[in-house]
Amino acid sequence: MKAIRIHKYGNSKVLAFENVPIPNITAEDVLIRVVATSVNPVDWKIREGYLQDMIPHEMPLTLGWDVSGVIEAIGKDVTRFKVGDTVYSRPDIMRNGTYAEFVAVRESEVAHKPQTISHAEAASLPLAGITAWEVLISTAKICAVQRVLIHAGSGGVGTLAIQRAKSRGACVVATTSEKNQVLVESLGADQVIDYQKQNFSETLQDIDVVFDTLGGDIQDASWTVLKPGGILVSIVSPPSEDKAKEFNVRSAFVFIQPSAYILEQYAKLIKQEKIRPIVGAEFELKDIKEAHALSESGRAIGKIVLSVEQANNPSRLTS
Repeated sequence: MKAIRIHKYGNSKVLAFENVPIPNITAEDVLIRVVATSVNPVDWKIREGYLQDMIPHEMPLTLGWDVSGVIEAIGKDVTRFKVGDTVYSRPDIMRNGTYAEFVAVRESEVAHKPQTISHAEAASLPLAGITAWEVLISTAKICAVQRVLIHAGSGGVGTLAIQRAKSRGACVVATTSEKNQVLVESLGADQVIDYQKQNFSETLQDIDVVFDTLGGDIQDASWTVLKPGGILVSIVSPPSEDKAKEFNVRSAFVFIQPSAYILEQYAKLIKQEKIRPIVGAEFELKDIKEAHALSESGRAIGKIVLSVEQANNPSRLTS
């Protein structure tokens, strides 16, 4: 099969489009024929070696941890799926990933693909969707009376976070650029702040939840907009406990794990038309360097999807 692998850490030059063996499956695995996958910042952060102390991988490594596809084979202990089922998943990041024609994934990490969306759209959901859920629902426990600030509202995580917060009845404030304002408003944002023209920390106050997707100076400035008892949740770097005490608020850092349960809930929300995936760009698997460059630029809208079977059978992405 074809796959994108790295043999060492480094810039995009280390990405190799190679022939590799189809992975073997354990008794608890399913083998998924990949129709589409997507690019997440964690992919190129792992590629660069930024996370090697946190996530020690063996080389060569197949990158990518989103998948939508069709079950090709099942392990002897698998009971929830059969060959031919369409599924999606955010697999275990410690294993070889989904930039490949086939991937082995534990049954417990897999959910049935929502039938009303394409494989490309489904592949855009798992990692970003689980992230939005774990931050807003599991950690911040948002409710209808709260005001939520979501940074980078037009990004892969931000577009889903806005919709998930609105589906809980929260009042959503989102930062983005002027050119993406219409999109962010269409997703349900009640207030949009153009970060190029406005300083959110001078505009906002009494925020219950800050969803930090950017870190750095943005995280530092976010403490001042929280009301006492509020919470700042980051997916970039652990917030300062001292700062949290200084502002009489709470803080948390989220690094997600696979969750078939959350993906099953998203399938219900999609069927109810409360969530719609935003695919901002599509590339073929062989064009992975261009896809990584777009992700690293920080200017991607929604998710970047890689079509794995498109070259051989374009209809697969819409089936």
